[in-house]
This record gives sequence, structure tokens and C-alpha cells, in this order.
Amino acid sequence: MAFSNQQLGWKPFFENQLIDSDLDNNYPVRISKIYRTRVETWSERGEQSIDIGLFSEIKNIAVGDWLLMPNMGERPLRTLDRSSELLRKAAGNRAEKQLIAANIDTLFIVTSCNQDFNESRIERFLVLATEARIRPVIVLTKADLSDDPEQFKSSANELYHDVVIEYVDARSATNVEVLKRWCRAGETVVLIGSSGVGKSTLINSLADAGQRTLEIRESDEKGRHTTTSRSLHMLHGGGMFIDTPGIRELQLTESEKGIEDTFDDVSQYFGQCKFRNCQHTGEKGCAIMVAIASGDLEERRWHSYLKLQDEHQQYAKKVSEKRVDARSQGRTNKSLKRRKK
Repeated sequence: MAFSNQQLGWKPFFENQLIDSDLDNNYPVRISKIYRTRVETWSERGEQSIDIGLFSEIKNIAVGDWLLMPNMGERPLRTLDRSSELLRKAAGNRAEKQLIAANIDTLFIVTSCNQDFNESRIERFLVLATEARIRPVIVLTKADLSDDPEQFKSSANELYHDVVIEYVDARSATNVEVLKRWCRAGETVVLIGSSGVGKSTLINSLADAGQRTLEIRESDEKGRHTTTSRSLHMLHGGGMFIDTPGIRELQLTESEKGIEDTFDDVSQYFGQCKFRNCQHTGEKGCAIMVAIASGDLEERRWHSYLKLQDEHQQYAKKVSEKRVDARSQGRTNKSLKRRKK
């Protein structure tokens, strides 16, 4: 099936990266799926499969990327710069990033009105979105199964200024119409959330994508992962969704701006303490402690802020150490070369 570039989210941002002669002998394609041995793409020429070995840097491609392909040949010429990208820290102790998806306009943070609802997890997703300059929308599912769904909306509303929150019944195509305003033609949305919250069912209702769903376990209201690979889905008459596997762990990379934007209710007190070197650990005249004591600042928010800041700083420290090690190794290699000469 062929799609126009506009349907696939082609915007002036990408057009401006091309020179006049680029489209004479080449054409743009967008990555729709990435498998172990191949990459699937969509374009005006239809669906295409590219051998994974033809990419020079496999780790540096993501679902949602735009590639420039030659009219004659199978190897992509280059990956176009991204308008946005979702990143998380890769597993392990090394300071490496893992791409989740690329060129996204809106992030649907999907959580259900049950035991899955977790403010700290939602805050992580909000930091992820704001750091990447992506519009966040909190989507609350399974409200019909909750005795008091408004308490979940009220809690979510306190996590980020002016954040949009929507209730949906993921099984009803009519009910999820409220999300269509972020799913216009050419717009790309990512669904993110833990397993069992109804992401796959939501995609079924929005895009009729045929995602396999599984029943959640009654004991802890958690489900098993039903999506095994990230994939791009076309919404009938509208935009696109990038589905992601259920994320049980999301460690942040460089996220200073995202943290400050998400926790502006915390950062507003910085600089108001009695002493300039206040560590906010109980010192006299600490504006943070005064705000917590008075109820103006939720203590949980303060501790969540500290945890995410520590995570960000630990990652930044590892990146710095990695650069130092690389420079040191470079000097060692140069010294060995001189000795050999």
C-alpha cells in the first residue's frame, strides 16, 4: 500500500534538509517496523523491506525515522535529522542511549484507573516528553471499572501544568474519538505505558491494527507484554501511531530541562532560601522545607524530583567519565604510534 509523504508526516523540517538535486535521483521513505534482520518502510512507492545489514549504524535508527533512498540501489543514502526523538538509558551500567521512536508530535501516556496508576511513573514519562519537546497527553483507561475515576484525574492533573487528561474506554472506537484531535493526517503519536493498561486495545480502536491483546491477571491487575516490536500504524483517514512494548523500567538520560519543566512547582522555590548554599535538608530558612510544612508543596513531589535529578546527574557523570576515558585512550594510542615510528 502506498501513502503520500504528507500522510506519512513529511513536513518542511525534513524538506529543508534536501538540496535541489536530492529528489531527482532519490525519494524519502519512513521506517514503519524494525526487525532483527530487516527494516520495513512506507513511502509513495509503497511498502519496502531493507536488509538490516545495509545500515552502517543499526543502533542509530528508529521507527518513525525518515530515510533518503536512491532510485537505483538498496542502501539508504542517509537518515534525515529528527524533529524529535524519544530516548531512554540503555540497560546496564554504561552511559548509552536507546532510541524508542523518532519524529513524534504527541505522546499519549496511557495508564489505567486501578493499581497501575503510579504518579512517579507518569512523572518520568512527562519528563521524557518535555525533554524531547513532544506534547504530552495523559490517557486514563478502565475508568468504567473504578469506583472513583475522578480521583485519578485529579492526581494526574497535579503532575504537570495544563496537561491534557482524557478518559477513554479503549475498546470503543466511538469513545476514543476524543483523541482524534491529536491524530490528524500527517501527525504522529506514540503510545507509552506499562503492560496491561490497554495500549494494544486502544490501537485496535483507533487504527484497526489487529494488535493481539491479553487478559490481565486479577491478582495484581498487570498484564503481559503483547507487543514485541515497535511499529507504525496508520489511522483511518488520519494520523499515525507508533506502538512501543510495555515498559517496566525507564531510566532517563540527559533530562535537566525536562525535569525543571515538569517540576516547576518545585523549582520555583530555588533561590528563596535564607542561605545561598542551602542543601534543602532541614536548614533554617529553607524555602523548600517551609513549603512542604505549609502544604504548598507535596513532599512526594520533592522526593520524586530529587530521585530524577540524581538519575540525571549519575548519567551525566558517566558520560563525562566516558569522554575522559576516550581522550585518555586516544592519547595512549597516539603515544604508541609515535613509539612504533
